[in-house]
Amino acid sequence: MKRQTLLVLQLMMTVILTVSLSGCDKEKTTKTYTFYTPVYKLLPEVRNEMKSRPARALKNPGKIYINGNYIFLNEINEGIHVIDNSQPASPKNIGFIPIPGNEDLAAQGNILFADSYSDLVTFDISDPLNIKAINFADNAFPYRSIYYGYTGPRPNNDSVKVTVDWIRHDTTVPYNRNPGPVYYDFLSSSSYAAAQPSKSSVGMGGSMARITLLNNYLYTVSTNELYAFNIANPRAPKFVNKTVIANNQVIETIYPFKNKLFIGATQGMFIYDVSTPGSPVRQGQFTHARSCDPVIADDTKAWVTLRSGTPCGNTLNQLEVVDITNLASPSLIKAYPLTNPFGLGKEGNVLFICDGKDGVKVYDATDANNLTLLKKIDGMETYDVIAFNSRALVVAKDGLYQFDYSNVNNIRLLSKIGLNPKVE
Repeated sequence: MKRQTLLVLQLMMTVILTVSLSGCDKEKTTKTYTFYTPVYKLLPEVRNEMKSRPARALKNPGKIYINGNYIFLNEINEGIHVIDNSQPASPKNIGFIPIPGNEDLAAQGNILFADSYSDLVTFDISDPLNIKAINFADNAFPYRSIYYGYTGPRPNNDSVKVTVDWIRHDTTVPYNRNPGPVYYDFLSSSSYAAAQPSKSSVGMGGSMARITLLNNYLYTVSTNELYAFNIANPRAPKFVNKTVIANNQVIETIYPFKNKLFIGATQGMFIYDVSTPGSPVRQGQFTHARSCDPVIADDTKAWVTLRSGTPCGNTLNQLEVVDITNLASPSLIKAYPLTNPFGLGKEGNVLFICDGKDGVKVYDATDANNLTLLKKIDGMETYDVIAFNSRALVVAKDGLYQFDYSNVNNIRLLSKIGLNPKVE
């Protein structure tokens, strides 16, 4: 799915990423191949290292979650940055939690939940400088199963090997006009690897999330299913059930609002009622052209972005505003053209849209039939945004930005943590 470099790395068993030709004499022409091999560690060692480490620079930021005065920012497939945001104009990068295969996260009170490939890991974050893993749920997300996903007896965890890094190799060989396929065996036969905290508050995630929290339950989406975990005892999540959402399309994102879950898929938006926690009931569905589509919602409307240039298909790039006053029969209010939109966030009538390389676009959304562009913020390739308390946290390719929009006519940059910042 979006920005999931893990999928690319898994395919490297048979795919050569870079081929370059050199030399003018045909008989002396060569090819240079670039390929990667994995670095493994045993699962117990990997889990023992899932705790606070010194802060490190951002290099490939992904999903974001805020909890009190702290920001938890995913470093795609590598772990989570811990950022003290008690002073938004001067945030401090205070630590890093190494979590191989991490893509999603969510926090509630003094507990942080994160995926590590197919495992669900629970962290104690009561001391942000001394975060530690306190529970591991094996294969909680079987749709991401790497080292459990083979036929035969379940391996002893002590023998499981986990990919924690990749080593680049460049090799130059004589050019052969018809060499046939070239294969590199990246997996050994014995490995199973693939290519302010508070007492009770629930934090807030972005619109690109695939994990969310609501009423003492953790919900996550797979390719086509919705999983529910009871976290009444947050230190020991318990799987409750899974619900098939759709077999003919791919689920992209999940967003909670009141007692509803809004789920973005490649061909539409699904609305599930979870008034009875842990027992999702489909309440409505809105269909759109095939496309990737993060979604957010408020009391009467859902806001969906569609984008092209992804495996989701289609060439649409637009915002769709959907009337959800009748949840059983959502209907399109209006569509607005965009460049290549990703995540979005909204507070009151202020709507933020991450429009990829076209930066951030801020709208007055008072009238859904006539959105007014208040500001376009250029100079960044944007991915997701959280808008709350008159501040917008924007994840971009080159770092984490914070904006103050208490005066929508004078939106200003508060701070930026770039890819090579000084860490505390």
